[in-house]
Parts: sequence; C-alpha cells; structure tokens
Amino acid sequence: MARKSWICLMMILFLGLSGCSNRIVDGQQVNKEEKIVIKFSHVVEENTPKGLAAIRFAQLIKERSGCSIEVQVFPNSQLFKDGEEFEALSRGDVQMIAPATSKMSQLFPQWQIWDLPYLFSDLESVHQIMDGPLGKTLLEQLEEKNMRGLAMWDNGFKHLTNNIHPIIKLSDFKGLRFRVMSPGILQEQFFNFGASAIILPFNDVYEALREGSVEGQENTISNIYTKKFSEVQKYLTLSQHGFMGYAVIVNADFWDQLPTQAREVIEKTMSEVTLWERETAKELDEEQLEEIKKMKGLNIYSLTPREKMIWRKDFSSVYTKFEKENGSEFLTEVKKLSKEME
Repeated sequence: MARKSWICLMMILFLGLSGCSNRIVDGQQVNKEEKIVIKFSHVVEENTPKGLAAIRFAQLIKERSGCSIEVQVFPNSQLFKDGEEFEALSRGDVQMIAPATSKMSQLFPQWQIWDLPYLFSDLESVHQIMDGPLGKTLLEQLEEKNMRGLAMWDNGFKHLTNNIHPIIKLSDFKGLRFRVMSPGILQEQFFNFGASAIILPFNDVYEALREGSVEGQENTISNIYTKKFSEVQKYLTLSQHGFMGYAVIVNADFWDQLPTQAREVIEKTMSEVTLWERETAKELDEEQLEEIKKMKGLNIYSLTPREKMIWRKDFSSVYTKFEKENGSEFLTEVKKLSKEME
C-alpha cells in the first residue's frame, strides 16, 4: 500500500482508540444504556476509498454522539457478499450498506446511467450530477424498496485487465470471458464486441481469474490493487471507460425509528465524510496506480485520447439500449449537464 495511504489508515485507526467525550447530543438522544448500533456491511478491503470512509464515519459518529451511537463496520464481505446485501438490509440483519451504483441498477434501471461508457469526462461532472436534482431523484427512488439513500461515494473510473492479450481496440474483446457485477449495460458493452460477460460476486473474482473460468474483468485502480489482481492477470488497459461509485443506504424503518437528533448527527457526519471520501478516492487512485506500475509481470497500455474517442463512438449501441429501457429524456439531461462541465 502506498505510504500516504498507510498514514491515512493509521490516523483513522488511532482515532478509534481514543475515548469518547462525555458530551451527550441532547435530551432527544437515546439513553446511554440504550446504545444505537448500526451494522455497516460492505464488500471491499479496508484500504480502499469506501473502506477508509466507513472507518472514518464510524469513529466520527462515536465521538460526536458521546458513544451513544456505535457504527460497527464489517468490510470485505465478512457478513454478506455483494449479491446478498439488499436482502440483509431488508431483513434488518444490517442497518447500512454501500453497494456499487451498478448493483443499484438491478432494482432501479435508471441507475445504469453511471455505467454508460465514456459518458463522464471527469469526476467534477460526476459530482455535479450526484449532488444535483438528478442525483436526488435517484436516491429518492430507494424509498420504493424501504431504503433511504444518505450519500453517493466515489471509487473512480474503471479499467480492463485480462490474461490473453493487450486490449487496444474493441475488437480485442472478441472471444474473451469477462467478469461483470450485474446484468444490463455492463454485459451489453462486452456482448457487442464478441465477448462473454459472466456475473460474479466481487470476492469471487480473484479465484475465478486464477482458475481461468473468466479471463478478464473491469475495475477501478483501487480494487485492482487491493485485491492483487496483478497476481493473476497479465495485461492492464488504462481505459477509464466507465465510472464506479457507491450508494450509502440505510434501512428506512430503522431510520424512521431513530431519534431526530441522532438522524441529524448521522446526516451531518455523512455529508462531511462524503467530501473526504471523494478526495481520498482521487488520491488513492493516483498513488496506487504508481504502485501498480512498479509490479513485474503486468503489461500496461494506456489508451490515447484519440483511441478513447473511437471507443466512445463504437459504444453507441449501448446508449441506444439504455434509451429504449429508460427513455431519452433522462439521458439527454445527464449529457447536457456533463457537457456543461467540459
């Protein structure tokens, strides 16, 4: 792990060793003997943007609530795999999850907007949409499934790895088997160019690559680095072809039963941690890419701006599929906002 990232993690863990202050939020907060416990389950390593942000959130909540709210973080699929988290949240086995935006599209098709190849040119345009009316609309959709969306976090742009040959042209996909996290747009982007797309839980990917049941996968630098995919992959194409983010979600019934002041503390802290998480994601992306470049046995190719333009044009059929399923108005509005940020 990069030195700066280790420092960041150790500072957060150090905060967790400090005792709580005697400050109580106010009379609306629960009695100290009736501690609020929030089980926060996620599927990635602790030294990732989401992992670090979850730890930071837990420690700040502990401090600011005077120990009357405890966020217990369970990383790396310790409790549930990414395909199991929605049901666990619904049952009340956990109170908070942070699934990838791609996973959200299984429940709400418009969330596939984040998966469209080369829709976003930079993170600033992503954040403008996340934090604006369209992002709010997407989060409000969660209420239909008894969930409440608190925030959207970053993991950055995705890249491609595989074991067979360098991927420079889209025709290089042909005949390869790629792991994807969900059906729909993610599968379609590979189907269109003669590749297979197999849905697998995140924590099964390393073994699938090692055994050869899939030959490639798409992911962010953070996930490629922390999961050590370089040990079982020979080629990395720095394509930045799609964005990966997370929706931080709580069980709506649990949320509604919380005291008003507890909700206020959680919301305020979540807003603060979200800004911190986005900056941390950007820093980790840069640091961990440099670490990956030092690894032996991994051949790296970075697409040129011209090659990215060609890829985007050739991915037009994926956009057509999205419009057929979700209507053109939503996509047009997102394109407009994204264009305004260029």
